[in-house]
Amino acid sequence: MDKKDIAGIRKQLKVDNDLMKISNIFNVYIMKESTDIYHHQSQPFEMLDRDQQELFMTNFKKVLTGQLDEKLFELKFKQEAEDSSQFILHRGLLSRNVEDWKQEMLAMTEKMIKDHPYEKDVVITFIRAEYLKPTRRRSEESEESDRDAVYSNPFILCSVNQTEEPKKEIQFDYVEKEFKYNIQVDPVIDLKHPLTGFMFPSITEGTSDVNHVLYAAGKANEPDYWFIEDVLNGEEIMTAKEDKAVFEEVIRGVVGDQLSPSTLASVYGEINKVVEENEDDAPPKLDYRDVERVLNQSGEQVEGEQVKHAFQMITDNEGYELKASSIVPKYKTKSIKINTKVANISISPQDLEFVRQVNYKGKRCIMIEIEEDAEIDGFKMLPEAFGNEPS
Repeated sequence: MDKKDIAGIRKQLKVDNDLMKISNIFNVYIMKESTDIYHHQSQPFEMLDRDQQELFMTNFKKVLTGQLDEKLFELKFKQEAEDSSQFILHRGLLSRNVEDWKQEMLAMTEKMIKDHPYEKDVVITFIRAEYLKPTRRRSEESEESDRDAVYSNPFILCSVNQTEEPKKEIQFDYVEKEFKYNIQVDPVIDLKHPLTGFMFPSITEGTSDVNHVLYAAGKANEPDYWFIEDVLNGEEIMTAKEDKAVFEEVIRGVVGDQLSPSTLASVYGEINKVVEENEDDAPPKLDYRDVERVLNQSGEQVEGEQVKHAFQMITDNEGYELKASSIVPKYKTKSIKINTKVANISISPQDLEFVRQVNYKGKRCIMIEIEEDAEIDGFKMLPEAFGNEPS
């Protein structure tokens, strides 16, 4: 799945939408510090009050919100995993009646709580739904409506949410004219901040892929590896942050820890070209040959064996491939930080070529080339003499 596929599904998660049909919702309540199911309840989604439907829709959107490889991860199932989640979810997807689907979801729940008690009460919610994606018209002259032919993709979505402690309040009773202590005994389910979740199967351009599952972490770059490996039986992943760290270590291993801003700007620019040229294809990856090419095109003369050795030393795999999008995320809006003891400066990657570190009156300074007067809090900066040049 890519960001367009995920955004397309998230966009359709709204009430009374004929392109997103949710048939059943199944809630399972787990008490804190327990590995037992306290209560579970299933019902047709359409039987919920509209306000309840809206709350759950918002929750499901939260699960599918975030950047790929930061908060959302497409996992490939491990082959021959014991008590395979792929088989459990696939059986649930194909089940013809609600009771069979519930039993498979309870089996998934058991995997989520086995030897893994939660610190707070949690509610695990499953839905089974159908996503309908209209196909494109064959031509502008075609009278066929974009709703006449659709891709139909049944899927299961899971959301794990913790509960909040009941509120304790002092209230004033206007009738009795007295202050009263009020406590709500029922816990509130926090649907605004899901702890984790997943969607099965992956759906790419209207095609279902039962060999992959989309996993959602609670926070960016903080995936739960236990959930990935033991609950979903997914293969090992690397976050975008980890991939970027590997790239930086490879560069240090090849050219050292000193690099001019203009060279770094050129490196990011070359990688961004790769991302943009493959925007409509599978996310591009960079092996040691690609990194060698990027460095040489950026003015650093390096040998392929140097880069290959650096990959081997850092990843234990000379054939390791870096995701290009992890190295230059949001290239046009992403800020690169220049850290000093005096101040930290943020600048766009493409503007690094205008930055220099220079010696001025015996001191190291950061110089930024500009075309217009700089402003500080709305005031234009007064030009000052540099070296022997007149102001």
